[in-house]
Amino acid sequence: MRRRAKTQPELAAFQGELGAFSQEAARRLLGEEVPVLPLPRFEDIFKSLAEGRATAAVVPIENTLAGSVHQNYDLLLEHDLPIVAETNVRIVHNLIALPGVPFSKIRRVYSHPVALNQCLNFFTRHPQFEKVPFYDTAGSVKMLAEEKMTDAAAIASAVAADIYGARILRRSIEDDRRNFTRFFLLRRPEYARKHPVQADAKQQWKTSLVFTTRNVPGALFRSLSAFALRDVNLAKIESRPLRGRPWEYLFYLDLLARADDPVTQNALRHLAELADFLRVLGSYPKGD
Repeated sequence: MRRRAKTQPELAAFQGELGAFSQEAARRLLGEEVPVLPLPRFEDIFKSLAEGRATAAVVPIENTLAGSVHQNYDLLLEHDLPIVAETNVRIVHNLIALPGVPFSKIRRVYSHPVALNQCLNFFTRHPQFEKVPFYDTAGSVKMLAEEKMTDAAAIASAVAADIYGARILRRSIEDDRRNFTRFFLLRRPEYARKHPVQADAKQQWKTSLVFTTRNVPGALFRSLSAFALRDVNLAKIESRPLRGRPWEYLFYLDLLARADDPVTQNALRHLAELADFLRVLGSYPKGD
């Protein structure tokens, strides 16, 4: 009698410490109780999924204020890990300190450099605070707790305050309330094939891809015409340097289309005839 192979339990890898915004994205994508694997670097997330230590990876790809996370665009190209879903997380920055530490005693504020830069108006109003860059938002709260710092605070999520037993001194101190980060959910190719994404028939889809063209006049125009001629809408286009070939570029596109739609397939075949290199990175329901 043949035994069924055991299904690997779900485990989602993300960059940062427990309480990071990436953990909130993992919960939205995979459920509130999903087990998580916090890792220090983006490279570690991709490797953990590629090597089978995790079943999913959640990576930030762009922020409405800070722009794209270019390192993760490069890692998407380096690893064959398809995008199967996306979500958008509202970024709320809170000033957090240990219990019993009053606002008046704060002298230093730790957080990720992006978070610090998104709270500049707060620091202008409180010039007595020294901004101290740290590798992670939630990690800065963890550090306060481990070192029992009584003259410092951190900027992080409310979840991080709960996890590390800290308290929020000031809520929502970010400069712009329209601050969102877009996250991708990645899987291994064999998982994506066996478990195709299910979505409502009316839900809009995105397809992400990357391609290169020859450096000749009109090459990019002709490449994009593959979509324009078929009324396929582009949600985003971004160029990245092509490593090993100075002054040449990769072009990353997000299409508002499903990859298996016949019109999209015709557009991709047209692009493949023009491009030196083309890879579809994933096709997935558009995030809320």
